Amino acid sequence: MKKATNTLLGLILLSITQFSHADVAVLIHGYLGGTYSWNNTGITQQLNNKGWTYSGAYLSSPAGIQYFPAQNSETKPTNKTVLVNLPSQAPIVIQINILQEALKQINNQYNDEPLILIGHSLGGVVARAVLTRNTINNAKTLISIASPHLGTPRVFQGINATNNSFPVSIVRSFFGGNTYRTAQRSRRLYHDLLPARAGTFLYWLNNQAHPDIAYYSVIRRNRYGFPGDNVVPGYSQDMNNVTALKGKSSNTTTPSYHNLTPQDGSIILGILNKK
Repeated sequence: MKKATNTLLGLILLSITQFSHADVAVLIHGYLGGTYSWNNTGITQQLNNKGWTYSGAYLSSPAGIQYFPAQNSETKPTNKTVLVNLPSQAPIVIQINILQEALKQINNQYNDEPLILIGHSLGGVVARAVLTRNTINNAKTLISIASPHLGTPRVFQGINATNNSFPVSIVRSFFGGNTYRTAQRSRRLYHDLLPARAGTFLYWLNNQAHPDIAYYSVIRRNRYGFPGDNVVPGYSQDMNNVTALKGKSSNTTTPSYHNLTPQDGSIILGILNKK
């Protein structure tokens, strides 16, 4: 009898191991960011310490998406964190295509375990755009942090500063240094982030059908207590202002500038603990 009981218990435990699933948190950086954006602020480590095991990074290259697993990467059913690195100065459709391919590889790597997409700034818009394509069916949550879902007037500065014809452009490039050359490389991306009006990319995106998943907007609050930061207005960071998502986003506000901070790790963990 005891032997039969032990055998039955072993079968139950084996079944749980085979069929239990964990979540995979996918961290997507913003403009001029990279995987270091999450590492240098300690967010990756915070998640790792609270049960979201860091499992590796997916980096884009001319050869395609390359996976770099973490040392001692966890293979058991446990919550995981992976990072995705995108060419953040490229036009948004290029970033969307790369993220879509990375998510497909993540699905293959982790057996279609549920995905939680977490995007900072531009990364939140790129993640949302991928979701509207309906090619990633196991996404369950999108968390955006200070993302310009309705665009930002700041892009006009970059567009105007690089709107030069030859030979003025050569002179500006020579004297403008790396900042000017970065703006030149980002010019098409700036157009993608123009405030959402008829004829713009964001107007089109915001009217597309979005999947029925959980949405969370982390909205910055400036030093005067008003929504928004030095880069993106507060209303643009709120996914409830996206035409297709009205009333569907849960919001959290945090006093901060635009960049990621260690406090964002605590906010992310608070949201993840609700899941």
